[in-house]
Amino acid sequence: MLRPATRPALAATRQVRQCAARFFSSPDTSSSHVHSPSTTPETNPAPPPPNSRSSTSSSKGKKPLTAEQRAFLSSALRVNQAGELAATLIYTGQTPPLVSRDPSLRPLMKHMYDQEAAHLRTFNDLIYRHRVRPTALYPLWSVMATGLGWGTAMLGKEAAMACTEAVETEIGGHYNAQIRKLLEMVSEWEAEGYEVGAEFRHLINTLRRIRDEELEHLDHAVEHDAQKAEPHWLLTGVIRAGCRGAIWVSERV
Repeated sequence: MLRPATRPALAATRQVRQCAARFFSSPDTSSSHVHSPSTTPETNPAPPPPNSRSSTSSSKGKKPLTAEQRAFLSSALRVNQAGELAATLIYTGQTPPLVSRDPSLRPLMKHMYDQEAAHLRTFNDLIYRHRVRPTALYPLWSVMATGLGWGTAMLGKEAAMACTEAVETEIGGHYNAQIRKLLEMVSEWEAEGYEVGAEFRHLINTLRRIRDEELEHLDHAVEHDAQKAEPHWLLTGVIRAGCRGAIWVSERV
């Protein structure tokens, strides 16, 4: 029988497996208005011809995404899904050892896990809706994230919180970079007189909300003695380097 602590980890990986299965088993919808890769994550149909009735309007409609923009959006959704899977597994691995030693940490660990699980569901839905291929390395990330969570928790509360501090520092910066890129795209379209659809703006707001929640986790970690871990500089440096490497690989594989 599975220990209760293993069930969230299995649930998280099952979500990604189901998402991947749905992606690879779904019929080709390359001509679909909603799911075409050329519309990820926002359908930007070509502007109407000059002789159309809408040509009298000052708006040009929505500008089609370039190949570079489509590639950026696909890699962003893919790496975000992988990162949120890893986060749920880190907290799953950390919680039993930490709570067994300090039961007062249970509400905090549950709060952070629940937010990460909601983030994962969000990106599972987005990559399926827009037919973005999930990372092929999620089994590897699953094992490494679980091991990182359990290993840092076994070193003590300070090390576990330092892990959260390091991970959320990198993830917060990563989300900021994505948001800046998307805002640059919006500014370019608006400067050229094109419309920006509600779905695209919703994506930006979703990333902002998730970023803020990740940075909230960083604050919680610092408040719970993350910087008292020894050696703090080495532990956080190694974890941050690992996060950067995982992000780079997941964007491409």
